[in-house]
Amino acid sequence: MLKNKKIIAIQGDDISSINVKTDTTLMLALEAQKRGYSIYWYKVSDLIFINGNVFANTKIVKFNDNKKKFYKVIGSKYFCLSNAKYILMRQNPPFNMDYITGTFFLSYLNMKTKVINNPNAVRNVSEKFYSAQFHKFMPDTIFTKDIKIITEFLKKNKKIVLKPVHGYSGKNILFLQKMNFKKVVKFLRQHSHVMVQKFLPSIKKGDKRIFIINGKVKGCITRVPSKNSNLSNLSQGGKAIKCKLTIKEKKIATIIAKKLKKDKIFFAGIDFISGYLIGDINVTSPTGLPQLKDLTGNNLAKYFWDEARKLK
Repeated sequence: MLKNKKIIAIQGDDISSINVKTDTTLMLALEAQKRGYSIYWYKVSDLIFINGNVFANTKIVKFNDNKKKFYKVIGSKYFCLSNAKYILMRQNPPFNMDYITGTFFLSYLNMKTKVINNPNAVRNVSEKFYSAQFHKFMPDTIFTKDIKIITEFLKKNKKIVLKPVHGYSGKNILFLQKMNFKKVVKFLRQHSHVMVQKFLPSIKKGDKRIFIINGKVKGCITRVPSKNSNLSNLSQGGKAIKCKLTIKEKKIATIIAKKLKKDKIFFAGIDFISGYLIGDINVTSPTGLPQLKDLTGNNLAKYFWDEARKLK
């Protein structure tokens, strides 16, 4: 069998869960199809390791643009993933042991098959804790599970935000203006270590999601929270609007982009509020490309695949 022919395998969630209007994975798959690639779709639960090879029970899928039925399963195949040209890790968090196990499987593939993002890199990059190395660009931020430290931090900053270190999509966020020991103890029992950050009131005007591809800053959108909310995530009701980066934001984002490339992260999303990095460096399944295209006409899926060809 010829290896690395024009096949892209996508490790994702159920295809039926895709939101046609907003899904970045669909946008990447459609662009890949235009370039002559076949799409093989599978879930982490479909992975199998036998005799030194990684296989998956895949569905061969044809995606359709601007149609009510946006995909058709045209076949199924017990497929050796080393025969794919690219593999996209696109399942959504939580970043749990199932997610980590998937990275171990993909780490055994031969070097000719390019996995985006690199599974070892995804496993090593804690999406919130990775930002600690850029703390000088962030609002006052600590990582802890010590309630005494959190109490002192609240006294210092007046209003704070607690986020689970492995949280995602704006879920399980706790805002504190005065100490509630019972609530915080319960939160820590549920989530263990947390990121604790000074609250930035300007979140009401939105945060900037910046897209990084192969070490380059390639665009941004502002995500504005819905009324009476401080959560800007699109999955939490936030609305995307056009924006531009300030000189300061572009400079900081470029520093982070270069470090991400060095650490073998090809595609990432980072978030800013009022010129501050807020610590969410999304490497597991970055989103937002359809919103950027709708607002600006900039189709970063084309740039994504152009740059993927340069991977070694």
